[in-house]
Order: sequence, then structure tokens, then C-alpha cells
Amino acid sequence: MIHDIRVQSALITIGRMQVNGIFQRRRAVVSVVAVIAVTALAAAGCGGSSIPGGEGTIVTTTTRIAGADLVTPERAFDASCGTESAVDPGKPDIDRIAVTDPALLDAVCALGLQTRVVAIAAEKAAIPRYLGPAVTSRPTIGSQPSADAARGARADVVIGYDASLAAPFGGRALTIDRTESWQDQFAAVADGLGRSDEGKTRLDAFAAQAKRAGARLDASHTQVGLVRFGADSETIEGTNSYAGTILSAMGAQRPASQRQAGAVAVTDDNFTDADADIIYVSFTDTAAEKHGTSVMKSDQWLDMGAPGWGRVLVVTDDIWYGGVGLAAAPIVMDDVIRSLNRSSS
Repeated sequence: MIHDIRVQSALITIGRMQVNGIFQRRRAVVSVVAVIAVTALAAAGCGGSSIPGGEGTIVTTTTRIAGADLVTPERAFDASCGTESAVDPGKPDIDRIAVTDPALLDAVCALGLQTRVVAIAAEKAAIPRYLGPAVTSRPTIGSQPSADAARGARADVVIGYDASLAAPFGGRALTIDRTESWQDQFAAVADGLGRSDEGKTRLDAFAAQAKRAGARLDASHTQVGLVRFGADSETIEGTNSYAGTILSAMGAQRPASQRQAGAVAVTDDNFTDADADIIYVSFTDTAAEKHGTSVMKSDQWLDMGAPGWGRVLVVTDDIWYGGVGLAAAPIVMDDVIRSLNRSSS
């Protein structure tokens, strides 16, 4: 049975009306507090396989940056991977998997095959932390492994973006096209590991979950802005960004100024294009947080609608933009569920 995505924080829905695309508070406030328990939204009638739960224990300590709340200040990723998927009928199974690009561990994790990973050609720190200890504990052999280390993994299949990196391992190379969408990359990994049926089932389940979650939140009547801060820059992230695809799956709208596919650099000329009913901001690193904080405290920023009404929220950059697979998708979706209609303090 596909797990239900639980939301451990209360969602408070405040009566609101939209004026020029920005939500203004009504004097009469109706609060609906829902404690929805989390690990994935169930698809009615679906059984047998499970997409990742996204996260485990959450500590709801209030933390703010430049007056904006962090959506999920602390969390422990102890349930990121899916249940073990079954091999397609008539296909041989695979026991030993090597991965040459850590980003592709997401797909392996979402298929529940992380215990079969016998070697990761990367440094330990390069493994996405949101995949949790089930993946971060797998053996790493360095970003430039020796031939002996590669051969010693005795991998049946080697997954990566660059086929040449698979040669030292000696196993079958499963080369993924980095330019494809994250959904297509996941499907390619699933097919290459003999699990095309399960791959399609899990992608379809997530799409259904996202659609239902968006309907419950009335996401189609909210325009969501995505702003990503760098060390000395800020960009408006487009519809093809990882977070953008999750919002789209949930039916959330983007302001007209943010409906381009790619990212757009923010300048003084287009600064207000970042505005929306609610803005999710993130920081690529510590320097970016410092820069972003200064921007978010500026009059230019605070004069916009969402900042002025306290409807700016901080999300985790390496998940919303660095997490590009089915294991990260429920985490981003959960962030949206717990925050989209949350009232400001």
C-alpha cells in the first residue's frame, strides 16, 4: 500500500481575497487547523509498491531568516527510500550496483534498491543528504577511484551520465541522458534495472498524489514565486526547475512574469517580477544566505506584495533544486503542503 504523506505541522487557512495578484487579509479570519499525518498521500486502490516517504522525524523549531520562516527548520531523513521494487516478469534481477554520479542515487533509492549499491564513485560528502543513512552509509570509493577499487566492486551494472566512467568497473554500463527530465531519467534507471513496470507505477502514484494534494490546497488559485539567491545574485527559477515541476504537478500557478522555462537573473529593471502571492526563497550556500538576507531586508524587497504581507518562506536549496528525482519529490511536495496556505505570524 502506498504510504500517505503526513503533514505534522498545522496548516492554518486564512480567509483572503486576491487584489492585483497579491492576497490581502480579510478582517474576518477563519482558522482551520488540520494535523495531517506525513509519509506520502495514498493513491486509492494502489497497492504492492511504495514511492519514498520523503522524511521521518521532524522537529518543528521556529527559525527565521530576514523575517521569513523556514518551512521545515529541522528534519531527519530516515524514510527517504521506497520499499524494494520487484523485477519485471521474465527479467533477470541485479544484485550489485555501482553508481558513478551521486545524483542518480535518488532513482536507486526511490526504487528501494539502495542496499544493492556496492560502490559509489564519489566522496562521501557528495552523496545527497536527503537520501538519508540508508544511502549515505553505502560504500564510496572516491571521485577518481583506482582500477582495483572499481573492479573490486564486482558490479553487475554501473549507472552514470558518462559511459566512459563505467569501463573500469567491468559491469554493464547504464548511461542516463542528463538533459532529460527527472521523470524520464528515473524511468530510464528503472528500465535499466529491470523494473520498468514499477518505475511507471511509482511515477504515476506520485503524479496522482501531487494532483490530490494541490486540489486540497486549492493550489490552482495561488501564484507561487521561486527566488534563488547566490553569493552575489538572485534568480527567478522557471517552470523547468526541479521545484517548478513539483509545483506544476500540484497545479500551483506561477505569476505571468515567471512562466518561462529557465531561470532569469533579477535586475533593478525586473525586480518586481519576483513578486507573487507567496514567494519561496532559497540560498545556494552560506555566502548566498548573507547576500539574500540583505536583499530581503531592503526597502525594494519589502515594498513588494508578498514580503510586505509576510508571505515569504525559506526552503532548502539542495532539495528544491539539487534533489532531482522521485525520492526528493515527496519532500518538496510536503514543504508545499505544510506551507502554501499557512498564515504569516
